[in-house]
Amino acid sequence: MLDSKQLIEITGISRATLNNYVAMGILPSPEVRTPQGGASRATRLGYFADETVEIIHQVQQLKKEGLAMAQIAEQIGLKRPALSSDPRASSRAKKSLVGARDSLANLTLDQNIEHLPGPAYMVNNNLELIWWNEQAGESFFGQYSDVPGDLESRNLLQILFDSPVAADEFQVSELLRPHIAAGKKRMSQQALFKIYASLNAEQHALLKQCFAEVEAVGNEPMQHFPSMLTLSGQKQAQPYDLYVCCYREGILFTYSPVQLEDDYLLDFLGKRDHVLNELLRRRKPHLTNVAVMVADVQNSSRICAELPAEEYFELINSIWQRSEPIFRNYYGTHGKHAGDGMVYYFFPQPDCDYKLNAIRCALELQALMKTLTQEWQARKGWFNDIHLTIGLGEGQEWFGSYHAGGHVEFTVLGETINHASRISDFAHNGSIWASKSMLSQLPAQDRKKIGFGITRRTQSNESVFVAETYANLGSLLDEETAGLKKFKDVAMLPITEIRSINA
Repeated sequence: MLDSKQLIEITGISRATLNNYVAMGILPSPEVRTPQGGASRATRLGYFADETVEIIHQVQQLKKEGLAMAQIAEQIGLKRPALSSDPRASSRAKKSLVGARDSLANLTLDQNIEHLPGPAYMVNNNLELIWWNEQAGESFFGQYSDVPGDLESRNLLQILFDSPVAADEFQVSELLRPHIAAGKKRMSQQALFKIYASLNAEQHALLKQCFAEVEAVGNEPMQHFPSMLTLSGQKQAQPYDLYVCCYREGILFTYSPVQLEDDYLLDFLGKRDHVLNELLRRRKPHLTNVAVMVADVQNSSRICAELPAEEYFELINSIWQRSEPIFRNYYGTHGKHAGDGMVYYFFPQPDCDYKLNAIRCALELQALMKTLTQEWQARKGWFNDIHLTIGLGEGQEWFGSYHAGGHVEFTVLGETINHASRISDFAHNGSIWASKSMLSQLPAQDRKKIGFGITRRTQSNESVFVAETYANLGSLLDEETAGLKKFKDVAMLPITEIRSINA
């Protein structure tokens, strides 16, 4: 018999092509066992029968003759991968495939992602786990009795290195490749190595090799990778289809036993909006760095009193609808809408600073309000200004969701949202205010791009804007400030007004 490395060297095919042939049923699944003689560093290798070389040569010849891979698979005649020569193992495999097919048949819009037929998990754009199903917990994350709550400790690649599925260096490499291909779409090698600085030298070398060899996934909403896995309860590697679905909010990885004639899973994953909503609803609570924006329409009661009801709702809906693309552009996650107000969260991203995202987003919202003011003043012939009062804060908080029937509301727990809310209450005339801690977290070169400061009164009672300064919120209040008592708990909070940012 030949091990997979020997087979690749003899035939000249890649490991991905070898996996693809197994997944399509052109080759039988390998027998996975400990290599003989200690010639390899791998603890386990896949072994193929000697005649496999001839089958691969036959495939190569048919490809030269212009046949498609589906035609080749049909001509060679392996309708389904031969999972084992052991009749008992074959019977178990058939039962597994039937069970998987039954599970797939249940994937309807009335069901949810917990019914996926194999391991499935979602990561954010930093490749940190935010959701996983029970099968993934058992097969991939079994070494963790409890997956850490700290999001930065949920680095997927580190978990995969330690996973029982990664039985040898070849399986580790095959596991890493599709994940790196997905992450490479937005993450540079420098960003990747910064996140995974805790890896050892050997793991870093393998990570670097994989990053150099794989191509970033394209713009297609779904990518397919053939895969060979030995999951919990299996003695031999089995062929799986790995589907990678990229969303703005993160990346979903779904493994499914190879079933060439069944399209249930593809049909289900094709319902992107439904799948994404299910994923977001079931995100696991986690501790994460976050920037919070709280915004409210100033003088909404007066505007409501001056407009017919249908026009008031038209105005408010216009604000939210035209704001949505701005939030999406800066990776904002909606929290809740309380009356005329809104809450959005900005999480760390691999290719941009989440705090700068929140600031840029706020400034674009401010510009949008000026445009809406002009439109409605021309339409109504009035002199009202439409303002959003915006408060920004930053901190490390627990992020999770509340469920009430079919309604889902995302929230963070802790003082960050309370501070942002109080800052928003303080802001007026469409101004943007942020906590000192938020700007202090920015690198100096980024902070220099921001125009911020405090307006102060001179001895002659003139207003002077003093750039790059802060003041305690309480010192900026006067006796005429509405709801003075509600600022008591944040009176010592240092804040500043943000006016501009350089490109």
